[in-house]
Amino acid sequence: MSLHDDAVLVLKAYEDQPELRQLYLDHLAAHPDGMWKACEAGHLTASALVVDPERGRVLLTLHKKLGMWLQMGGHCEPGDETVAGAALREATEESGIPGLTLRPGGPVRLDRHPIPAPCHWHLDLQYVAVAPPDAVEAISDESLDLRWFAYDEVAAVADGSVVRLVEAAR
Repeated sequence: MSLHDDAVLVLKAYEDQPELRQLYLDHLAAHPDGMWKACEAGHLTASALVVDPERGRVLLTLHKKLGMWLQMGGHCEPGDETVAGAALREATEESGIPGLTLRPGGPVRLDRHPIPAPCHWHLDLQYVAVAPPDAVEAISDESLDLRWFAYDEVAAVADGSVVRLVEAAR
């Protein structure tokens, strides 16, 4: 099965945000290359909010290009077999934490946001990744900083999309 086919199956199983879900499905139907950064009409991305539920906190990255506190995530790559696998790969690479596990049940949110030309949209599938109890983060090349924030601190440092993701993760 292709990554495109996997994304369609994941989206068909996703029961929330029906209008946005349909927009994603319509995009994939119209764009066979809709999984890839080269698709200028927009493309799907995969992200994961790294959580430490025992301590009631989330790990955010200060994105190097955007200068914003965000969840881990990014573009799908040719070696990715599933969207969930892409989200887990991105979370592991950007957090430096081995042993992350995705919470079962698929994505917890969808988020569509504009990006600079030549592409126009990121259609993000957002998952939750649970950190092991002994997790130690390590800053990647894509990040200026990594920091743990208590759930109730996120609204003071991040935009509304991250706040909504934290709410969905809880």
